[in-house]
Amino acid sequence: MRNRPTLTAADVQKMVAACKSEATKNKWSVSIAVVDDAGSLLYLERLDGAGPVTAEVAIEKAVTAARTRRASKFWEDRIKERPAFMKFPGILPLQGGVPVTYQNECVGAIGVSGVQSHEDEQIANAGAAALA
Repeated sequence: MRNRPTLTAADVQKMVAACKSEATKNKWSVSIAVVDDAGSLLYLERLDGAGPVTAEVAIEKAVTAARTRRASKFWEDRIKERPAFMKFPGILPLQGGVPVTYQNECVGAIGVSGVQSHEDEQIANAGAAALA
């Protein structure tokens, strides 16, 4: 039997706190989603001022990163070269979702939506770095 790391509630709270700190520091109103390695939702928060659609987009970015073990930006770039990747189920090719790894294992992902895509990713990366 193989043992592998998984996210705990404390891990999720630590990552979310780092995301919220980065967003607040920059005065960005966003939604933050955290999923497990299978893409199941563990946490979702829409900060004050974030638009309603940002919640769903944040979830989909996180799911994309978790299931594919790649940042959602990878798919945004890849689809420019090969539009057929748009047919992949469960892929949202928008920057802002990053996988979370621990001990070389993907344990989940963070998705952020509400500002420019590279800023969404900046917030998500801050959260992922909090776990290291």
